[in-house]
Amino acid sequence: MKTKILPSLAILLAAGLLISQNPSAEQAPKGAEEKIRQALPASAPAKPASPRKLLVFSVTNGFRHASIATGKLAFTEMGKQTGAFQAIVSDDLANFEADTIKSFDAICFLSTTQDVFAPKNLKSMAPDAAKAAMEKSLTYRKNLMDFITSGKGFVGIHAASDTFHNWPEYIKMIGGNFDGHPWNANTNVQIDIEKGQEKHPLNVMFAGQSLNFKEEIYQLQNYDSARQHTLLRLNVEKSDKVNGLKRADGDYGVSWARHHGKGRVFYCSLGHNHDMFWNPKVLSHYLSGIQWAMGDLKAEVVHKID
Repeated sequence: MKTKILPSLAILLAAGLLISQNPSAEQAPKGAEEKIRQALPASAPAKPASPRKLLVFSVTNGFRHASIATGKLAFTEMGKQTGAFQAIVSDDLANFEADTIKSFDAICFLSTTQDVFAPKNLKSMAPDAAKAAMEKSLTYRKNLMDFITSGKGFVGIHAASDTFHNWPEYIKMIGGNFDGHPWNANTNVQIDIEKGQEKHPLNVMFAGQSLNFKEEIYQLQNYDSARQHTLLRLNVEKSDKVNGLKRADGDYGVSWARHHGKGRVFYCSLGHNHDMFWNPKVLSHYLSGIQWAMGDLKAEVVHKID
């Protein structure tokens, strides 16, 4: 006997909105868990004002980074080891329903790509299903932005800036959108602490010292460092020489914090290579950014109002 499905439910199932959109066979490299545990700080820089929940979300409708699996593991272990938060690792879009999203203190987009609220097969769907999918997608967009502007936190890691290219408010909120990566995964780069920000609470772990490693670094459109509180910046002169640079101003921010409405937004473009997630200083930077976004770590964040 076949089970009958109500028309509205059938439409949502066809839209792909009731199931995970990502493969489940991803794995971090062998030994990653132990490396992460050894690299994590023993405690958080701030005591949580209350038990905190961080949604770690990694849906991709474009390129999918292998390091997502490592990032999921890193944020899970970070929450456990430091007590700063509980990481809820889930790509279930139901978490963006109005009654569910409010249970989180911050949402982390971990290398998400493209329109993460729309099904990949949208163009091939029947008209009714496509319409239902897009209506649901717009509802999730509104719920996410309401969540942030009401005073909650948003954390973007690496390809979070390669997400929602057709949504101007998201681009404004996160601080810019992906426009290529002249520095690829195998290039040597130097990441400098922004001048005057050496003692900022989100930067103290670096002790004023630059970072040198191999990593993919983004350049961005719709980006102006005056619209965010820059924390880390690529040193173009001391990094490998590459082609395809599009910014005449040489402004390649790597990490920043900013306000959006009453909300707090922390973005860091590091995270393409697996070893970023067991680099002690990078992990501490992520942790401080998350705690600031949640409202537990106090830090002055100043930028031009836009």
